[in-house]
Amino acid sequence: MARLGVNIDHVATVRQARGVMYPDPVIAAGLVELAGADGIVCHLREDRRHIQDRDLQILRQTIQTRLNLEMAATEEMIRIALTTKPEIVTLVPEKREELTTEGGLDVIKFFPSLKKAIQRLHKGGIPVSLFIDPQKNQIKASEEVGADAIEIHTGHYCDAKTPAEKDKELKKILDAVAEASHCNLQIAAGHGLNYVNVQRIAEIKEIEELNIGHSIIARAVLVGLKQAVREMIALIR
Repeated sequence: MARLGVNIDHVATVRQARGVMYPDPVIAAGLVELAGADGIVCHLREDRRHIQDRDLQILRQTIQTRLNLEMAATEEMIRIALTTKPEIVTLVPEKREELTTEGGLDVIKFFPSLKKAIQRLHKGGIPVSLFIDPQKNQIKASEEVGADAIEIHTGHYCDAKTPAEKDKELKKILDAVAEASHCNLQIAAGHGLNYVNVQRIAEIKEIEELNIGHSIIARAVLVGLKQAVREMIALIR
């Protein structure tokens, strides 16, 4: 049964649109936990477009479940992670011009720098997950670079327009899960998952955690945050 990690970045997106103090992602995190989620996910981006340093500091002090800090493998972010001590760090690719994370990390291309970052985080007692596309060579590289876990990028499956295309993308995810299990990596999945497409991913028993943000926050605008979280938990379990 997969755990649910709720990404609260887009609560901060609404706040930053007006440069005001509300809505507060810290309060949102508390409501998410009360609704039964297993963890809180936030992405401190280099351009600080949504989550701010203050948010992360207060979240670390108040979260009762599990904090998953998404970040780029930069010197600044590694220092912040080592100070904050989240339960896990997820290293993600980051481009300033993108609307949201567009694809997985290229572990093969950035192997030496990722290895160094992972070693530093491990030295600080922080497990590391890598956000990667469902490709066997990237999964093998994730094991070799020293990652504890992977998060499979489900965006292409979620964006597929036809049933045949969806089946093809799901097959890639299933193959990736099999490879990751063989490599003894913990397995999470996320990106683009919503109330319509999540169930086929949730049925993959080897996936231990689903990290979902935008669709839950979007639904919360209409039905409230607790209800939105509870509906997602009901779907994945």
